[in-house]
Amino acid sequence: MNTAPRLSVVIVNYHTWADLRACLAALETCAPRPQVIVVDNDGSASAVPRVYPWVDYLPQAENRWFCGGNNVGLAAARGEYALLLNPDTIPQPGALAALVAFMDAHPEYSGATVQLRYPDGRIQRTCSQIPAYSYLLLNHTPLGWLLRGARTRANRQHWYHGWDRASDRDVAVLPGSCLLMRRADLRLDDALRLYFPEDDLAQRFAGAKFRFLAGPHIVHREKAATRSWRATQVYFCDLIVYTRKHHGAARAALLWALSRPLLWGMALRWRLKPAR
Repeated sequence: MNTAPRLSVVIVNYHTWADLRACLAALETCAPRPQVIVVDNDGSASAVPRVYPWVDYLPQAENRWFCGGNNVGLAAARGEYALLLNPDTIPQPGALAALVAFMDAHPEYSGATVQLRYPDGRIQRTCSQIPAYSYLLLNHTPLGWLLRGARTRANRQHWYHGWDRASDRDVAVLPGSCLLMRRADLRLDDALRLYFPEDDLAQRFAGAKFRFLAGPHIVHREKAATRSWRATQVYFCDLIVYTRKHHGAARAALLWALSRPLLWGMALRWRLKPAR
């Protein structure tokens, strides 16, 4: 008799086959093993069914991006809980079990995440406040250069200044690279492609409780698939989509106009960057 898994893990692949293999190798040793779903946005993970036959492999005819791809995976998930996990992560023993155990013991929480570390052991700065409109302006326009003190204060508040991620804490926004919620609650906005889905979730679940767990950890290479000018362009597009949705069309239009100098400067830097 087949029983539904407690946990479904959804991983979206886009040119990350080498990282994905390390991630799947770690997931294969999890006890109990979760349902693992790989949504392949570009075909680079076509060897998954042969190398990892226990994985649910969902190839896509076109790039569904991060949000759309995760929604494809969530539609195939069977677990009570669903975990969005980046392909450039390596879960350490007990990390996923700790997430499920916490949610079982604390039904009042809507989601949780664990500590993420760089391969060299440094703790990554994850989890934040929901971005205020002033934070978006100060970090994506020349206003941040003119009002450096205000930008510093906004960033400190946004990133929970003084918290080193070495202790458990309630947070407003979980990282999209490792985000656990009840499957019935979890869906991303397809209007966003790569960026701000976790902030959008936090807006939709405003007032809900989310938890950061510092005990277990997951190794995360970070940005393995997003080091490109194209990803930068998508970031600024998603920034405006997110701002329009949660702060209104007028504020989104102002942010779009004021953010152009920063985007143009980044475009010039990419153009002048030596080819490898």
